[in-house]
Amino acid sequence: MLTFAYSARDTATNKIVKSTIQAESEKTAAKLLMAQNLVPIEIAPETKAESIVARLTNKVSVKDKVIFTRQLATMINAGLPLTQSLHTVQEQTLNKKLKTIIQEIIASVEGGSTLADAFAKHDIFGDLFIALVSAGEASGTLDKSLERIANQQEKDAEIASKVKGALVYPAIVLVVIVLVIVFMLTTVVPQIENLYKSMNKQLPFLTMIMVGAGHIVSNFWWLILAGMIALVVYIRRYAKTDTGRKQLDTIKLNIPMFGDLFRKLYMARFARTGETLLMSGVPMLDMMRISGRSVGNVVVKTSIDHAQEKVKAGKPLSSSLRVEPYVMPLVPQMIGIGEQSGAIDTMMGKAATFYENEVDNSIKSISTAIEPILMVALAVVAGGMVGAILLPIYTLIGSNGT
Repeated sequence: MLTFAYSARDTATNKIVKSTIQAESEKTAAKLLMAQNLVPIEIAPETKAESIVARLTNKVSVKDKVIFTRQLATMINAGLPLTQSLHTVQEQTLNKKLKTIIQEIIASVEGGSTLADAFAKHDIFGDLFIALVSAGEASGTLDKSLERIANQQEKDAEIASKVKGALVYPAIVLVVIVLVIVFMLTTVVPQIENLYKSMNKQLPFLTMIMVGAGHIVSNFWWLILAGMIALVVYIRRYAKTDTGRKQLDTIKLNIPMFGDLFRKLYMARFARTGETLLMSGVPMLDMMRISGRSVGNVVVKTSIDHAQEKVKAGKPLSSSLRVEPYVMPLVPQMIGIGEQSGAIDTMMGKAATFYENEVDNSIKSISTAIEPILMVALAVVAGGMVGAILLPIYTLIGSNGT
């Protein structure tokens, strides 16, 4: 599929519309526009540079998708036909990229495609979104499925925001520590060195180390910066490989202080997604496949995939999950109760609520514990720097006094 930039006249409002559309050719793009009551004025392939800028400056946020999903659910619940509902939501959408995507979805639906298949053509809608829409279309409860999607997206975004928030404070303190070190090495320490040179005195050992580090930072800062950028680029690329992703996800699960937080986060995602899918009528095996992909960790996903194979062979879900090392005990216990009562979805929802609360408690505990640790680290660094500066001054005063 190619991306085309176009300008067209809206036959309903007689206004000029400028946006982008994906199609196999200019001719196909023109047909798609005319199907949306847009008369093409100019259609041109989008250049690579324009495409990169568009992706960077015009992303579809979680908030945009939640608003779109809720509005569509409301329109359908009010009894409006699907295509009319999509047209109405499109008019109210402010994000240009999402507006274009909705146009393409409308064209697909009007061409005879199911709504789930129309969504599946766009990367911004994941497996969970498409599975729930498909289940809603099959059961005639599309509006309820869309509401569940919006609720799920909001919960995922809320939990992710809390976890990121817990990482912000330590990151800020570490940046401050680095800036203090760089400032002292490049401004204060050289003055101490010049003072000792003028008096033909030997620098103390600790100060000599600091002076050497200051020379490296002052003369090779560009090399250090280039190395840091190269390291970040390498890690990002390595993380996209199967081996790298697995190693980094394993580190997340075992890192001190944060490992337990991540485990609870993944269990909350798995249980909440499973509850949503089962409530919408998605089969058990499909639920496990989609839920495994939704947790965001390939190591945990592998454990869920192993359990899925056992369920496929006829074993209960609870016993299949119980033996997996990265599945926390409460999940199979709650599912076991659900299997006995015939309410697996309800019990998975309770497990999700428990772990969501646990994530909140873990974030508070980490925030409380990490503050004194960072303060001690900052004090040690600052104390070492001050010692390296004051020690030679006191030495000079002592030598002059004698």
